[in-house]
Amino acid sequence: MKHFLIYTNRHKDRELVTTRRICNFLKLKGMRATVMAQEEAELSAPADVDCMIVLGGDGTVLQAARLAKKLRVPIIGVNLGTLGYLAEVEVQNLEESLERLLAGDYVRESRMMLKGRAVFADGRKEQGWALNDIVISRSGPLQIIRFNIFVNGQFLNDYSADGVIVTTPTGSTGYNLSAGGPLVEPGAKLIMLTPICPHSLNQRSIVLSPEDVIDIEIPKRNEGGAWIMEASFDGSLVIPLQTGDRLRIMRSEETTEFLRLNQVSFLEVLHRKMKE
Repeated sequence: MKHFLIYTNRHKDRELVTTRRICNFLKLKGMRATVMAQEEAELSAPADVDCMIVLGGDGTVLQAARLAKKLRVPIIGVNLGTLGYLAEVEVQNLEESLERLLAGDYVRESRMMLKGRAVFADGRKEQGWALNDIVISRSGPLQIIRFNIFVNGQFLNDYSADGVIVTTPTGSTGYNLSAGGPLVEPGAKLIMLTPICPHSLNQRSIVLSPEDVIDIEIPKRNEGGAWIMEASFDGSLVIPLQTGDRLRIMRSEETTEFLRLNQVSFLEVLHRKMKE
């Protein structure tokens, strides 16, 4: 590795102190370092980088994953927030961690992603990708919404809820957890479907095979008119949906690659989080 993209969350590193530490260290080692703020990188990131060093928290890493997919480079996260699951390098161990990175003393870890394709009633199509989750929720007044869910073409259930979360194992510790979904080891290969505040006692999370294909259909309202919803991909890309539209979600052929330096397991991080 010779060229590193330092992807910085300026809200977390306001004076760019940590950013400069990394940049200076890499240059002293004869490496190239390109520094870009989170909001700039999507527009003008160089195409010849070998690795992304992401400064922030888990949310910043999720934002960076979209760019890493485009550039086809791995990510290593530097934690500037509270204890998280994706940004593993702590600032107090920064130089030691960078030494190990340059020496190749890391494990490459591949995380599955989801692909979602919306087919609108007028025939238009739009798609996006997510490392964490795809969330279908209402857009507009506070009210219960309805949607029909099919798995591999077979009708599963019609849900009445605030929305539904379709998540990867990586995303199990996010919104899925807050909605009462199960925690899953991030290296697993599966898809979870978790309703948000379901309007029924018998609607719970469902764990599906990674090969399953999920279709979410927006039906007509009983009283007439259209349901207005939106699909959010990792909280970034938002696709509006309404009655007559359908969203198909499946495992993406793309993955997000992480470089792991620490031997701290997911279970150990989970244990520490539970003590907070």
